[in-house]
Amino acid sequence: MSTWKNLVFFLAWTSFVFFLYYYQGWTFISLAFEPITVIGIAVSFYLGFKNSQSYDRFWEARKIWGSVVNYSRTWATQVLSLVKGSEADKKELIYRHLAWINALRVQLRQPSTFSMKARKSLKHIIEEYKEDSVADVIKPFISEDEIKSLETRRNVATHLIKKQAMHLEKLIDSGGINEFDKLLLHHLLEEMYNQQGACERIKNTPFPRQYSYFGTIFAWIFVLLLPFGLLNAFNEEFISLTGSARIGMELAAISLSVLLSWIFITMDKVGSGSEDPFEGRFNDVPMTAICRTIEIDLKDMLDEEPLPEKITPVKNILY
Repeated sequence: MSTWKNLVFFLAWTSFVFFLYYYQGWTFISLAFEPITVIGIAVSFYLGFKNSQSYDRFWEARKIWGSVVNYSRTWATQVLSLVKGSEADKKELIYRHLAWINALRVQLRQPSTFSMKARKSLKHIIEEYKEDSVADVIKPFISEDEIKSLETRRNVATHLIKKQAMHLEKLIDSGGINEFDKLLLHHLLEEMYNQQGACERIKNTPFPRQYSYFGTIFAWIFVLLLPFGLLNAFNEEFISLTGSARIGMELAAISLSVLLSWIFITMDKVGSGSEDPFEGRFNDVPMTAICRTIEIDLKDMLDEEPLPEKITPVKNILY
């Protein structure tokens, strides 16, 4: 999260206000520090609430994908232990599950209208990590005929789970599983739908715009007023000082103003950066890495070699 532009602006703005007051004689621009303090306290409470709710959205998303990991391992274990059909059936059920998690990942990363602005600010970094299409990511796991049957579907992940259920019906007819086995496996399919639906709920329900928008507005009102309040707060010290001591005090006051402004704006940016956890930004849920972890585990259960390599960070960002 880059904030150097804000630091430059705060430094220029505070220096300009101090210059007008002490060197141009604009003493009328000084404001009482107490009301600005009250504004700062109110803004800090507001930003605290915004950040808390934003983090809740991120943490819920991360817990959902943690559950996906657990259910994926359970699915592979039950397929391998319960299905009495051919090894090809077992592999197909497990590979189709890998197609599902990757299709879900790509679908969740489709940019939403309310996230485009945030993505634009990171365009130079995000463009270096190109997300494949749904068809591309599921190609290694399912047949060409199955891919063609999914080309016109709006929600590929949903239909992949449906195909799992249809496959179980075929296994019932062929004697590959019994009704109790089917019940256990269908329960897992239900949980996968639950996890997918929870992700889609977060994705399709933006953080309330009034909290996001007005939190930013309030923070900027405070930081723009802050230098005017510091003029009043440090006025007696400035009057009693001359020469280098006064210059040092001016630099200290400017530095304090810049620091406080940076803290408040950064608090706002931290909250904004956690609002939508599926956009492929710095601190979003690393779904690509999680999907690769699941793929490694499930292929290892199938005794396949060589296993895929773990996803490594791109410019210190784990996608």
